[in-house]
Amino acid sequence: MNISQNKLSRSLGELTSFVKTSHGIEAETSYGSFRLMVYDARTIRVQVTIGGTYREHSYAVVAAPAGEFLLEELDAELILSTSKMQLVITRAPVRFYFHDLDGNVINEDDTAFGTSWIGDQVTTYKKLQEGERFIGLGEKTGPLDRRGAGYQHWNTDHYAYREGSDPLYCSMPFYIGIHHGQVYGIYLDNSHKTHFNFGASNDRFSSFSADHGDMDYYFFYDDSVAGVLEAYTQLTGRMPLPPLWSIGYQQCRYSYYPDKEVLSLARNFQEKKIPADAIVLDIHYMDKFKIFTWDKEHFKDPKGMIRELRKQGFHVVVMCDPGIKIEEGYEPYESGKAQDIFVKYPDGSYYSGEVWPGWCHFPDFTHPGARAWWREHLEIYADMDIEGYWNDMNEIATWGNTLPELMEFEFDGNKTTAREARNVYGMQMARSTYEGARELLKGKRPFSLTRSAFSGIQRYSAVWTGDNMADDDHMMLGIRLVNSMGLTGVAFTGYDVGGFVGNASEHLFARWVQVGAFSPFFRGHSMVNSRDSEPWSYGEEVEEISRNFITLRYKLMPYLYSSFYETALTGIPVARSLAIDYPHAAWVYDKNFQHQYLFGPSILVIPVKSDERFTKLYLPKGEWYDLFTDRVHPGDREVLVESTIETLPLYVKASSIIPMAPAVQENTKNLGDLLEIHVYKGEDDHEFTYYEDDGETFDYEKDVYHRRQLRYIPGKSTLEISAAEGSFKSRFNTLKICFHGFGSMRPMLNQKEQTLEFEDYRYIAPISNFDPVGVPGGDFKLENLPYLLLDYSDGPMIVQW
Repeated sequence: MNISQNKLSRSLGELTSFVKTSHGIEAETSYGSFRLMVYDARTIRVQVTIGGTYREHSYAVVAAPAGEFLLEELDAELILSTSKMQLVITRAPVRFYFHDLDGNVINEDDTAFGTSWIGDQVTTYKKLQEGERFIGLGEKTGPLDRRGAGYQHWNTDHYAYREGSDPLYCSMPFYIGIHHGQVYGIYLDNSHKTHFNFGASNDRFSSFSADHGDMDYYFFYDDSVAGVLEAYTQLTGRMPLPPLWSIGYQQCRYSYYPDKEVLSLARNFQEKKIPADAIVLDIHYMDKFKIFTWDKEHFKDPKGMIRELRKQGFHVVVMCDPGIKIEEGYEPYESGKAQDIFVKYPDGSYYSGEVWPGWCHFPDFTHPGARAWWREHLEIYADMDIEGYWNDMNEIATWGNTLPELMEFEFDGNKTTAREARNVYGMQMARSTYEGARELLKGKRPFSLTRSAFSGIQRYSAVWTGDNMADDDHMMLGIRLVNSMGLTGVAFTGYDVGGFVGNASEHLFARWVQVGAFSPFFRGHSMVNSRDSEPWSYGEEVEEISRNFITLRYKLMPYLYSSFYETALTGIPVARSLAIDYPHAAWVYDKNFQHQYLFGPSILVIPVKSDERFTKLYLPKGEWYDLFTDRVHPGDREVLVESTIETLPLYVKASSIIPMAPAVQENTKNLGDLLEIHVYKGEDDHEFTYYEDDGETFDYEKDVYHRRQLRYIPGKSTLEISAAEGSFKSRFNTLKICFHGFGSMRPMLNQKEQTLEFEDYRYIAPISNFDPVGVPGGDFKLENLPYLLLDYSDGPMIVQW
């Protein structure tokens, strides 16, 4: 018996009629209606409703249906086909079955349940496939493979969350399924509270539910995880290029004040020769925690302070909370009332919630007028040359942590309650900040950071993982959260290095900096009334380790910025779970190896807890070079390695090309004029897109960039560097090509013989011996590394050996 006959739970029932449309079909059933829309060959939308009308509005989706398809009508079913897949729709009952073009199952409804309703809640039940794995779902704790677990999406201020805590600050209802060599994705475009079950407490189905509204999901199919991610980010948008300074190191604390302490902090970084690009001001810069104000006692001349910091190469990022204090004479409160931009109750009165400044009203960022009002008030910061904005407490977080669900929101002309608006509130605040700042900064790229988010947030903001804790388990959890968000289209992500809540030990902080140097967003942060948590606060050894790895990140800036460029083009994340390249390898999901990831296309990062002196890792297929020793390891096997606190296990894939800036100084403003290209001998061809622009403006949208293809072709013993594209002049004028693993060579440039030189090379400096009776610190030196020194020109360069 199918449940369309069950009064407690109703499914779609039988197909009664349908019409073919330009983008798919629209159909009626004995209990509801559905429509299918082909967005492209690998993306099909399935929308089901029982209300007679379809919900059209979406904050996440930016694409429109435009795909070609064929529709075949059979007695028992309809078959909708694209050049990538087939969707079989059975008539009685209506169920959806996705197949590849050979007829193999990709994903299929549970035959009995399909899409069903229990009251207002709508659920789609999918048959569990043998050995099926599930990855993604954004900011969710738990293992990489989510099989056997269940999760909710309901943005929540979850202070000091732990392993297993759910929900957290963000809702990203997109996951990827993997089985039998197949890879697919499902995105549920419904911002009500949603629920995902990946075989939790049952062995029959996976499911996804929304507490209200349409069942509206997008199905993606491609040959790879990367292809599914490209399709998903084509639908929900991709990140713009961030300002270059924002991917440098940022130092934060709750809080740095007064202004003298902020200036002293900047001097310390420079005197200690630790690169940094930004100082982040938490809520104590404000007058009694009121947004758009400055504490006049502690910051007598904020504009002068910022001007001095900019002279030293530092940007300032300011905290922006949404709560507007209810206080007569406070301009944001008065103008907010006058323009009627605050969230309301159904009786028309403003909602009030208590947070840092006291009782507050909150802008309705789903209202165009509120977004314009926010932009007007951001001008106070833009006029001070502030280009960084930290959107916090935007779940909405209030004391009591229980928002009334009857609150009403404009929702851009689709009025609704907090049941539908809560999950997108933080995203719309970040949107308001980004769009407003972009307009105010007159061509400069703003940096926006948010705690709360929804799918599509990558178009507006970076995301950090909220109020983490200073312990090893949380460090490892943060890595999984960042990798999971990368699997959900959100690439510019990170965690509070050192931990926000509690006090890190010396070795924990050192290890966290090492790992954080390979996070897309890199920020140190700590809580009020905790120990100082700057790189020099944990003793001389930790200071040297921190300097080494922060500097290494800056040396890798050409590689990292080029990886961000790839993300902006394709949606492929910077921090790449190994499930992207090796989705069908069982070891990827092993609890011992699930934290490993690729940083960009070529650098394998092996996170290690601070108290582990030996670690077991798994090297994927191929050959891998130890970054610090050039020792070559065969892949597809477990390896036990020493993991002293001085360094972190890092490996480079054979045939890789790594561009670097070895002469970097204080920050991203001064990367030096020498570009190194490190080539690692291997058997496979490899191509890397090298990319530069001014790192500050949107001129790259007008082709003001410097881009070239770097191709390593082992069969020809050749490195090809294509002619530069774009009108931006590279910041580098000297090129140094470093050869790893090649042995003797007779190099030529454009068929002219060149002189090969040799040197002892270090990616990081040796650590001082702080224990006179102990073992001396390691010196990670590559002896007699061959290199070629050339003038850097825009023309094509062919290096042969």
